[in-house]
Formats: sequence, structure tokens, C-alpha cells
Amino acid sequence: MERRTFLQQGTLAGISALALGGSATAKAAEKGPEKAEKTFNLDYAPHAGMFKNSGGEDFLDQIRFMHDQGFRSIEDNGMLGRDTAMQNKIGDLLAKLGMRMGVFVIDGGENWKISLTTGKQEHLDLFLKTCERSVELAKRVNAKWATVVPGFFERKLPIGVQTGNVIDALRRGSEILEKGGLTMVLEPLSDTPDLFLRTSDQTYMICRAVNSPSCKILYDIYHMQKNEGMLIPNIDLCWSEIAYIQIGDNPGRKEPGTGEINYKNIFKHLHQKGYKGVMGMEHGNAKSGKEGETALIKAYRDADNFL
Repeated sequence: MERRTFLQQGTLAGISALALGGSATAKAAEKGPEKAEKTFNLDYAPHAGMFKNSGGEDFLDQIRFMHDQGFRSIEDNGMLGRDTAMQNKIGDLLAKLGMRMGVFVIDGGENWKISLTTGKQEHLDLFLKTCERSVELAKRVNAKWATVVPGFFERKLPIGVQTGNVIDALRRGSEILEKGGLTMVLEPLSDTPDLFLRTSDQTYMICRAVNSPSCKILYDIYHMQKNEGMLIPNIDLCWSEIAYIQIGDNPGRKEPGTGEINYKNIFKHLHQKGYKGVMGMEHGNAKSGKEGETALIKAYRDADNFL
């Protein structure tokens, strides 16, 4: 080979390598956080859309990204509304990756004003029918927990009668869910004072009255900070009935470290109590884009660093 030809080819090869290297660097930058070296001390569960900028628009790709970052569970409130084919794909992927399915919502496609407090037969029938659908869904995605919100106050009825109506309905629902190995977790909320279920002690009382392994508490730290405070003492008081926990800082309902709640202390307390359940990341991202998603992961690494 002539020296001139050799030099030309060598130069072209060098330019090509630089171009490819630059392209790879750019793609790496676009990709976002690298794979995590380890999981977390607690089992945090992101939801659909939380990492769409880093993982892609496809929920299955987002799940793969979550796994790469060390997360070992997901939750998906709207899972019941997904088509069967997608439910099966999600279930298969979770099984392949060794991840757990957290909560979905037993809502029947209705809003909270369709309430079990009323004692109306049509509301009970809808609830029970949705419990049956939920058992079938749970088989596809290997779900163990599903969120239930009893609905709004029925202000024409005394509070004791409303409570009795809710207990009766939840007993009926528990009979269906027990057979399918699914646990409803009742969630007291702060979204509006019109909601019937508001505090952890009220939810504890109802769970004890229903008296079923398929009726427990979903303790959402964000809502309980707003409605009652005293988070660690109230967690301890209701511990025997708590089966699922969700996260969100206050104010703002974003990731830990963006509000007033000392999440590192709470996570440490839950770890010391031996909690092995799912920790649902039921909140938004404080910052937008990939930058916000990277910051969110760092926030969880920081709060989870309690050992």
C-alpha cells in the first residue's frame, strides 16, 4: 500500500472513530442515569410515566429502566383499565425481571361519589363485580394488593350507619378477594373533606370490624401528614392492619426531600420494624425531563441511606 493511501485511510478511520465516539457519548448523555450497582434497602415502586423521558413512552420500556435503576416493584393505579394483552405483557415482564406488582385501584371506572356509605344496592353490586374483575387481573400480573376508596360521605345518614354500610360492603368484597389471594388496602385520603375515609385510626377500626386478611390499610404518608401528622406514632398504633405504604412529600406531593417530612427517619423506622412490603411512589416529579428523573432517583438513594 502506498504511504499516501495509508495515511488517507488512517485519517478517515480516525475521523470515523471520533464521530462514532461522539455519537456514543451523545446517546449516553441522552440515555440518562447508568445502571444502578445495587437495589434499595426498602422496596420502592415507581409508576407509569415517572421515567418516561429516560425509559421511553412504552410502559414496558419504563419498567426495564426502573429495574436497571435498582427498583424491584411497580404500581399502576389504572391497570384494571388496560387491555388484557397489555396486562399479560406487564405480568410476563415483571416475572422475567423478578419484580413485584404493587397496587392497582378497584374503582369500577366510577368516581368517589359512587359511595359504599349509602348502602345502595347498585353501588354494592358495582363494587363486588369490580372485585371479581380484579381477581382475574391479579392472576395475570401476580398482584397481591389493590386500593379501595369507599367514597364520599352520605350526609343524609348518621356516621354510624355509613360506617356500618361500608363494613358490610367490605366484608362482601373480602369474601371474593380472599379466594383469589388478593388484599384490598383501604386508603384514607386528604383530597377533599367530603371523602368518608380520612384517618388511620378510622381505617384501623373498619379493618378490625371487617376481620379479614383481605382487608387492610394503605398508609399513604403524604395524605396522613396532611390529615393527622404524628406519622411514626400512628404507624405504630395501626401497624397490625397496615399492609401497604405509599410515599409523597408535603407540601407539593413530590419525591422525598422536597417538603417537610423526614423520610430518612421514617424509612429507617419501617426497616427496623421489619417491613418487607411495597413502598409505592405515589407522587409527581419535582423537576421535569430527564434531569428531574435523575434527581428523583438520587432523592431516593439519599433517603434510603439510613443504615
